[in-house]
Amino acid sequence: MLTHPRNRPLARLTRFGLLRRSLLVAAATVAILLAQPPARAADAPAPQPSQLVKVTTSMGDFVIELLPERAPLTCANFLRYVKEGYYTNTLIHRVVANFVIQGGGHDATTDQLKPVHESIFNESGNGLQNKRTMVGLARGEAPHSGNAQIYVNLVDNPDLDPLPTRWGYAVFGRVVQGMDVIDRIGVTATGAFGPFKSDAPLKPVVIQKVELVDAASTGPAAPVKATAPPPADAILSPK
Repeated sequence: MLTHPRNRPLARLTRFGLLRRSLLVAAATVAILLAQPPARAADAPAPQPSQLVKVTTSMGDFVIELLPERAPLTCANFLRYVKEGYYTNTLIHRVVANFVIQGGGHDATTDQLKPVHESIFNESGNGLQNKRTMVGLARGEAPHSGNAQIYVNLVDNPDLDPLPTRWGYAVFGRVVQGMDVIDRIGVTATGAFGPFKSDAPLKPVVIQKVELVDAASTGPAAPVKATAPPPADAILSPK
């Protein structure tokens, strides 16, 4: 549409006013943004606290840091037993120098295997390696037969890690305090003792209790669904 000659100065003034108003709004917006304080580290989401589990034994205490981001099923399974008090008065029944210590399945009074929950999926492909201080879930010959028993690596044990042709042993935590206690247990005298044909401490090493260090992170235990224990001569351990 054509503008009448007498209205052209008014049209120019209107366009100038709109441009001036837009520039003022933009300047005010920039001033507001500049006035905002910079983002602080405290405003960032806080990292999740580590889950620490204290193991009290007759030879001293050690603390395990769980690694649920890599082994969620195995950590949840372990915590289930911890919250139930399952490990109280169980044995560290297997000690192999320069290899592993293992326990958490045999009652220290009767030497018998305790009833367990269902076995869980083997998470050995999670990228965690069986290096010194690392904690894993013991199992039998079947790859998905792990339940309650755990082991601690005394040295680096790459033979326990998975390969493309076979399953490994799932690592789910690491010892962050008390590795000196583990080392002392690792050199205790061993042999045949009770129902154990070899590698058993001749003076029993008893797990007195296992508990979460941070009580605020505890919750009700899952309902118990006990299954029959495996045969007494079953190999629930790394080889």
